[in-house]
Amino acid sequence: MKNFYKMIVLAVLCFGLLTACSEPPKPENTLNKYLTLWQKQDFNKMYEMLDSESQKQISKDEFVKRYKGIYGGIEATNLAIKMKAQKNKKKDDSENVSLPYTVKMDTLAGPISYTHKMGMKLVEEKDSKEWKIEWNPSHIFPEMKEGDKVSASTISPTRGAILDREGNPLAFNGEAYEVLIVPQELPVNKNKTIVPLAKILGMSPEEIEAKLNQSWVKPEYSVPIKKMATDDPKIHEAVALEGVKSQKKETRLYTLKEAAAHLTGYIGPVNAEELKNLKGKGYSSQDWIGKAGLEQVYEDQLRGTSGGTIKILNSKKEEKSVLAQTDVVNGKDVKTTISSQVQLSIYNQLKGNVGTSSAIHPKTGEVLALVNSPSYDPNQYVFGLSNDLRNKWANDPNNPKMNRFKYTYAPGSTLKPVTTAIGLENKTLDPNKEFQIKGKTWQKDKSWGKYHVTRVSDVPSVNLEKALIYSDNIYFAQAALNLGQDKFVAGLKEFGFGEKLPISFPFGNSTIGEEGMSEVQLADSGYGQGKIQMSALHVGLAYTPFINNGNLLAPKLDQEKKGSTVWKENVISPETAKLINDDLVKVVTNPKGTAHAAAMPKLPLAGKTGTAELKATKGEKGKELGWFVAYNTQNPSLLVTMMVEGVENRGGSHYLVPKVKKVFEENIK
Repeated sequence: MKNFYKMIVLAVLCFGLLTACSEPPKPENTLNKYLTLWQKQDFNKMYEMLDSESQKQISKDEFVKRYKGIYGGIEATNLAIKMKAQKNKKKDDSENVSLPYTVKMDTLAGPISYTHKMGMKLVEEKDSKEWKIEWNPSHIFPEMKEGDKVSASTISPTRGAILDREGNPLAFNGEAYEVLIVPQELPVNKNKTIVPLAKILGMSPEEIEAKLNQSWVKPEYSVPIKKMATDDPKIHEAVALEGVKSQKKETRLYTLKEAAAHLTGYIGPVNAEELKNLKGKGYSSQDWIGKAGLEQVYEDQLRGTSGGTIKILNSKKEEKSVLAQTDVVNGKDVKTTISSQVQLSIYNQLKGNVGTSSAIHPKTGEVLALVNSPSYDPNQYVFGLSNDLRNKWANDPNNPKMNRFKYTYAPGSTLKPVTTAIGLENKTLDPNKEFQIKGKTWQKDKSWGKYHVTRVSDVPSVNLEKALIYSDNIYFAQAALNLGQDKFVAGLKEFGFGEKLPISFPFGNSTIGEEGMSEVQLADSGYGQGKIQMSALHVGLAYTPFINNGNLLAPKLDQEKKGSTVWKENVISPETAKLINDDLVKVVTNPKGTAHAAAMPKLPLAGKTGTAELKATKGEKGKELGWFVAYNTQNPSLLVTMMVEGVENRGGSHYLVPKVKKVFEENIK
């Protein structure tokens, strides 16, 4: 009996398998597979699913090339394709079916979506039946027929200007002369034009030849060689040469040139890597993009949004339909807090030196200037940078391309007012207490070995006021030791050390080096050596509590950005702020003060000089960085921080005092 039941079960299973084996394939399964391949853009395998008639109409290479060309040209992304559910579906036993599907994608001209039907045919191959796709051009877009083309075009937005606080342009869309060569109009000996033109343009003859040998060039075409400023008198020499022409062309221009190069930055043609990273954001290989400075920081705002149109054209190149269209949105201007006058004034004082400087409004935190020297002319990037000039900048030991104002340096004695503030707040420093110090060197005890703290002036008795006036390293080394590492480090962090400056421009964070700080390093840190590092802008900001009742101001670069002017409230008490401010006034007014050369009865200043010595090893003489921070005390409106490298044989920080003084004379009336 058991065997009888087993036979029945086996018979039922066999019947089911036979029934399943004889059941015809479902077109839905084939279509789903085809649509999955389509979404993956696996056009080779899609082609293999076409029926023989479709493959006669279009070759595999042409099929793949067509899809890739169209999708690449329209910048198709986020492709989503699926079969559409059918309502009241009827059983269809025919060998031809048509099933609906939907396509969605994002393109350079906006989203495109459509619903269409896919024709399918049941064919017999190798003793089996399977469904094949009946392809035609309407599957790419329903409006397409054989012979039609897809046209995609973009409209680049007009780039916004970068403006100073008065609305004057720092970077704007102006005009330049574009120098062109028409190859067929060159003399028989083309070097009669190319060699002198290369000299006029600051290029090599080989660079000009390379432009004339580009694959798209034809004898009758005008080939762009380089741009020149409209006020450059050499343009007349250039166009006088046989075969050379010029035309005015819209060009990005930088009005302050070298004086603001690292601040404004420059734009340049988008490269392949950038284009890959920016996929889906409307950039094309013909676009330009911010490469450095504010041009890069505010790229999204300055650039705007490209417009685009995707059309179907018939064989006569007539428009059949518009698949997608997006209007262009021009870029917005960026109005900065920068003063062109202050920027130029500081650059003229720094020019010829290696250094950097910042200027802020000490009551609002507005950034008035960010300056570097040496510098470069950013206009050369949009005019067409020659290989010679590129190599000159790259091989210059003073590195004119380096953006020094965003980097950090040892602040030297400019940190002493900050050390003072921390000591006063922690009550480890008594401003009236006189320290008896003999000689110009000092060490805590013999555990320091041969290392001694060195000061400039031998002042036997020193209190806080004298220590700031004479800039006494020994006094502030002792002040840091009396605080101890924990309180000193905590105090510096109150002044923003270790934090990102709250500003759009990417500045380096000021550092303390508290990890593994030795007692000697703590002492050195008290007067701005050790491992202390600050940017010029942060040094200036660190002085704002002395002018604002103890509040540390936030730097502001975008004039239209809303927000508090205060970065950190009540960093020090108003009493501490006043005491330090009064002493900084004496650093300038006292004949013994290190900044006395900046004294002006009609324009009183307060400030602090500083010299930081950079040594590879202890005991050797190193390169010196000179610093000077100053602000006007009557209705404070300008605070300048300047740093110059290599002042060891130029009077140290005293070298900077007349330079900063001149900036105030030129800008405070």
